[in-house]
Amino acid sequence: MGETPLFRMEGISKRYGGVHALENASLTVHAGAVHAILGENGAGKSTLIKIMSGVVAPNEGRMFLEGEEVSFADPAAANRAGIVCIFQELSLIPDLSVADNIIVSNPPTRFGLIDHRAQRRMAEEALARAGGEDIHPMAMVRDLPLSRQQIVEIAKALARKPRLLILDEATSALTASDVTRVFEVIKRLRDEGLALLYISHRMHEIAELADECTVFRNGHNVESYQQGAKTDNEVVEMMIGREYSHVFPAKPTPPPADKPPVLELKNLSWTDRLRDISFGVRPGEVVGLGGLDGQGQRELLLAMFGVLRSVEGEIVVDGRKRTIGSPREAKSKDIGMALIPEDRKTEGLMLPMSVRDNLSFAALDRLTRFGVVDRSTESADIERMMKLLAVRSDGTAIPVAALSGGNQQKVVIAKWLMISPRIILLNDPTRGIDVGTKQELYQLLRRLADDGAAIILYSTDYDELIGCCDRVLVMYDGAIHAELVGDEITEHALVGSALNIDSAQSDTAFASRAQ
Repeated sequence: MGETPLFRMEGISKRYGGVHALENASLTVHAGAVHAILGENGAGKSTLIKIMSGVVAPNEGRMFLEGEEVSFADPAAANRAGIVCIFQELSLIPDLSVADNIIVSNPPTRFGLIDHRAQRRMAEEALARAGGEDIHPMAMVRDLPLSRQQIVEIAKALARKPRLLILDEATSALTASDVTRVFEVIKRLRDEGLALLYISHRMHEIAELADECTVFRNGHNVESYQQGAKTDNEVVEMMIGREYSHVFPAKPTPPPADKPPVLELKNLSWTDRLRDISFGVRPGEVVGLGGLDGQGQRELLLAMFGVLRSVEGEIVVDGRKRTIGSPREAKSKDIGMALIPEDRKTEGLMLPMSVRDNLSFAALDRLTRFGVVDRSTESADIERMMKLLAVRSDGTAIPVAALSGGNQQKVVIAKWLMISPRIILLNDPTRGIDVGTKQELYQLLRRLADDGAAIILYSTDYDELIGCCDRVLVMYDGAIHAELVGDEITEHALVGSALNIDSAQSDTAFASRAQ
């Protein structure tokens, strides 16, 4: 690590009205190193990288690039200086091809026209650097799954030949195999001398990638340290400003085996993605869906919620066979099902609309009498939900887009709790939120189960499945491959079952993963 930093900022402050998003913040980033930024949602991380990348201007403070003071009027100016940011929200244009998206800001020309052959070659080179060699440059972005779109976003950034690359939760939408590819890319770029600023809530990613870390809390940089110098608990305590208690609430005694399920699936199948899925969930039970990403877990949740067409098999609610043809039917009073979607930005919220409108949207039919919304009931229910989930917001009239990521996720969950669901489906609900908010959501899930809700939780985080679930159904190739109950739910068993290998092989796989 060189003595002169590639990038340095000192005394940076940013105010929005009377709120200090950043106050007297400092940061130093070196070439040939990965510098991790840690902190809860709302700690100032997003404002920090927006200032670095020219999206917003600071009220006070100075920035230096290789010792020379700089300021950026817009993101294009930052890009020209070699500072490129990959934000958590994708910036791709769905109706353009992969190549068009990657080279959109500066396409190669020939005789005054876009040179499509050169553009494709440049896109292929960028995809290869990003670990996306298998993505066709002429494919339409809208046809790619979310994880592959994230790879295209990384390739788009690399095509700008950055000197400092900022990655904001860049792996939050990726499958396990894609994460491995991205890690390889990041390590290679670091070895090539690139400076990388890495923001993630996943502590194991920080441990694997970071050379140096800086913790932010309430707009201040708390401390910088070399990776490995602090324990995970010490880091979390710096992030949340209090002692870090046990992450997961205690599990109660599971419901009696003879208690009838509130939801039961019988031989549920859909195209080639789901094959003869059969299981039940009793009131008060948290059932996890495990397995490698892309094994049918998301499709299973969508099938139960009435999103998919031509689903075969039976869905039984309270002992009665039901045909759920739409989300409207799923959330009806006699079924009472809610789905917390994977992507809060595109599937869970209407970002320009107010917190109030987002919260009441799913429950409008229950809040309406003779075509008119009962405002007093609506206000009481919204206030109750804001308190229940401890949503931190400057009132309910502000756009939900103004909230931090963790509070946006709370609004998504609160929106569906407004219908008082008996069956709650969760699709990777803690993706991209901070450890403090995660802990609050774990407590909430357990309270909902204790109150009699039947909960199905899909998570890509093994710790969540182990800490939250009474049972885990491990899926492989669209089918339930194994069922783990109680003390059987271990990382060892989850890895072995996910890889569809026998116990002897899983010993080797687990040992390899732990290294």
